[in-house]
Amino acid sequence: MQTFKNSSSGAIVLSIADRIVENRAYLSEIDGKIGDGDHGVNMAKGFSMAAERLKGQDSSLAGAFDLLGTLLMTEIGGSMGPLYGVMFTQFGESIESKDVIDAALFSRMLHAGLEAIQSIGSAKVGDKTLIDAFVPAVEAFDSATADGKSFAEALSALSDAAEKGRDSTINLIAKIGRASRLGDRSLGVLDAGATSCAIILTTLSIGIANRLQAA
Repeated sequence: MQTFKNSSSGAIVLSIADRIVENRAYLSEIDGKIGDGDHGVNMAKGFSMAAERLKGQDSSLAGAFDLLGTLLMTEIGGSMGPLYGVMFTQFGESIESKDVIDAALFSRMLHAGLEAIQSIGSAKVGDKTLIDAFVPAVEAFDSATADGKSFAEALSALSDAAEKGRDSTINLIAKIGRASRLGDRSLGVLDAGATSCAIILTTLSIGIANRLQAA
């Protein structure tokens, strides 16, 4: 069975922050086509603040998640701060007392984050939101483990599904938020939330895959 250590894995969150900051202009460009155009700027602000506090620290993954989640909820504007904030906070709480994380615990962590988002938002798959990347990713991970795939293989399935979910939003009409006012005019554009969600999940998967050990 493959596992990874909670301790000293906070660097994974630094990698996620780097990827969000790298894509700041791209995320805002996408958002500007059907939304406020500030998604990348707001996300980069929150993730950069977390990165500054985590640099040089030997943080656990749980601790890094909690720090990031708190900053996103308190320091950035827009609708995404509370959503991603509560997601990362729940990620952290799900694993904070665990020394070693296996595929089953990682799945529980994913579900806790997803359920937290769904508890404060009404979006469903097909509404052109981050849910269109998140739900298929979690389902793919669970399906892979149920089929006897390794943790690493399940992480790969998660990444692939997150990216396919992101891409599916091109052909969806926005049902939630400012973009929903555009109706059919929201077709043909990626959803910024689904795009940032795919970045987060794929970078998280890569970071964990690089740390997996045979138990």
